[in-house]
Amino acid sequence: MARSSADAPRFEPSYLRLLASGELDERALIASSHLECCDLCARYCRVNRKVSVRGAVCRTGERARVDSAFPHFGEEACLTGWAGSGTIFFAWCNLRCLYCQNWELSWEGAGREVGPEELAATMLALQRAGCHNVNLVSPSHVVAQVLAALPIAARGGLRLPLVYNTGGYDSPEALALLDGVVDVYMPDMKYADPELARRYSHVRDYAAVNRAAVREMHRQVGDLVIDADGIARRGLLVRHLVLPDGISGTDEVLRFIAEEISPDTYVNLMDQYRPCFRAFEHEPLARRPTAAELHGAREAARRAGLRRLDPRSAR
Repeated sequence: MARSSADAPRFEPSYLRLLASGELDERALIASSHLECCDLCARYCRVNRKVSVRGAVCRTGERARVDSAFPHFGEEACLTGWAGSGTIFFAWCNLRCLYCQNWELSWEGAGREVGPEELAATMLALQRAGCHNVNLVSPSHVVAQVLAALPIAARGGLRLPLVYNTGGYDSPEALALLDGVVDVYMPDMKYADPELARRYSHVRDYAAVNRAAVREMHRQVGDLVIDADGIARRGLLVRHLVLPDGISGTDEVLRFIAEEISPDTYVNLMDQYRPCFRAFEHEPLARRPTAAELHGAREAARRAGLRRLDPRSAR
């Protein structure tokens, strides 16, 4: 007989404790007030997103824009399991990666606006579908909107772990609001060199902001805990996309993870880069990584002493 996520005994997502104490509702109110002079990502645009999106890189106002939500079977096995990861793909993004594979969402805002009740209903629908988690994809610019929906969903019976699947350019203000809310943090660590981050993702100080964010995420949730059925329940999972020509600074990123986060950090060295969107306008991005570059990434992880690589990591 097929298993379901309900079979996992005694798991309780972190946000239920905050719901019981009343703090989850308080976090939602505080996050909403941050929208009036927005600091909920590390761009600190200070736009009043309740009034206008002019000047906001994320182009998102008081309501989140959602493109799709479904059980996803292409994520890491510890998220996908046998029933899928319950992904919610948000439109827009606080990064501007020239090689984005989901550029219709991140650059063009595909999807439609939803209010907190509808977003909560989407979370509950993913739970009814048997998904192992609610996987928030590109959520950095919709922290307030997620926190508005979560108490509604939790009161409606949501009991799945919350996965924060982020590009890694997250502000300490946002992460403070998410402390005790998120069960699994899944940040990208895209670059070691801030100049390359500026050139290819149009963002300043990425490396410093990203490293501070990952430190805080690990402080909150620790190393990734995977249950007896192979399903992630709580902790940090880091993704690092191997870019051609050393653009992503793989050696330096992996050393940082091993030495300053934990050698037991669960890391996915992603090998699926392919030129997309505007990548062909920039010669270093106009090809896939070579087999030697991908092998070099795995060797860098070995040299750094990282002990938990995702089985699908760069081969």
